[in-house]
Amino acid sequence: EEGAAGRRGERGDEAPAERGPGAAFHMFVLMEDLLDKLKLLSYEEEALRRHNMRPLSRHYFALPTNPGEQFFMFCTLAAWLISKAGHPFEQPQEYDDPNAVISNVLSELRSF
Repeated sequence: EEGAAGRRGERGDEAPAERGPGAAFHMFVLMEDLLDKLKLLSYEEEALRRHNMRPLSRHYFALPTNPGEQFFMFCTLAAWLISKAGHPFEQPQEYDDPNAVISNVLSELRSF
């Protein structure tokens, strides 16, 4: 039993080199892809200008810089995307309860 638990822990703690040389940079590639897709949807004009927000950098969500700001940006983009998909969704406010906001986002996504 103890040996099995140790093996499970080892598997989850693999160094990036063991997963491949580019694994440590995969999150940056994903963020750049996300940003390209948001630009195709005109997020700067439709979502950011409406809320007087700055455009995202190429690595905005890949690096933890300001979790509160990043969470609010994520919620703003999620609400905008849900509305763009044809489901009316109220824009969360910066000081709303994070658990309630995520619950509302997930509930709306489940209804798709």
